Amino acid sequence: MDQVSWLKRRKPRIKDAKKLDVPDGLWKKCDGCGEILYHKELEKNLWTCGKCGHHFRISADKYTNILTDSGSYVELLTGLESIDPLGFVDSKKYVDRIEAAKKKTGHNSAVLTGSARVGGHLVMLAVLDFGFLGGSMGSVMGEKIARLTRMAVEERVPVITLSSTGGARMQEGILSLMQMAKTSAMLAKLDEEGLPHIAIQAHPTTGGVTASFASLGDVIIAEPGALIGFAGPRVIQQTIKQDLPDGFQRAEFLQEHGMVDMIVHRKELKSVIVRILDFFSDDARDRAEDTLEQARKQGL
Repeated sequence: MDQVSWLKRRKPRIKDAKKLDVPDGLWKKCDGCGEILYHKELEKNLWTCGKCGHHFRISADKYTNILTDSGSYVELLTGLESIDPLGFVDSKKYVDRIEAAKKKTGHNSAVLTGSARVGGHLVMLAVLDFGFLGGSMGSVMGEKIARLTRMAVEERVPVITLSSTGGARMQEGILSLMQMAKTSAMLAKLDEEGLPHIAIQAHPTTGGVTASFASLGDVIIAEPGALIGFAGPRVIQQTIKQDLPDGFQRAEFLQEHGMVDMIVHRKELKSVIVRILDFFSDDARDRAEDTLEQARKQGL
């Protein structure tokens, strides 16, 4: 058989399958176990993996919706915006970075501050947004948290902070580090007034925020697997020239060593906070004082 006849008798090639257009964002790969997760199911699970429990990083807006009673959140202190006191320039101008962050997040700063109800309890809420320059603490963040805490003292309500941050903002130099003292001083005033501060540490919570208000809660809650620390593990390892323990600076390691009170899955976070607020409420304190008074009268 000649070559031409053989070519004519060949079976036609299998047609290429038509490529389906899959919308972007429909699926997401889990960073913890590699599972491919359907976006709607992921949202239903509050952006946590149903297979391994990995907690995805989410925006401050999403956290606010998760934690607060429907329709109760009122944003406060929205008029405060970062300036460029040092005229800082690295690969980009600081002012350009700020503008890009505003467009990305839809907010003027790296922290959302407001009042809300959580399980019926009125609270002041400050939630850091990692999407805004890594949730870094500059002068505006410190001022907003300080003012919010002052409002809490005036209104006699608890403060809840939720941190997800890389620490102090280098573009503001010493001014950013001063916010550690400012926020700590205001939380000390809150403590003097007998009002609770619930500090939630999400992934990651590092640097000057960890060294200030994120670690000054009457109750400190961490999300599972969150990286929590001051300096990063690589810096520490290079400094001490030693291998670090397994799980070093993760939430579970910190709880074991007394730096975190409890680790709470995101789906249970609000219910746990409600129970804590119930415990700290005026009615609960009054009942406890009545019980103690009755015990004293009975000679117990």
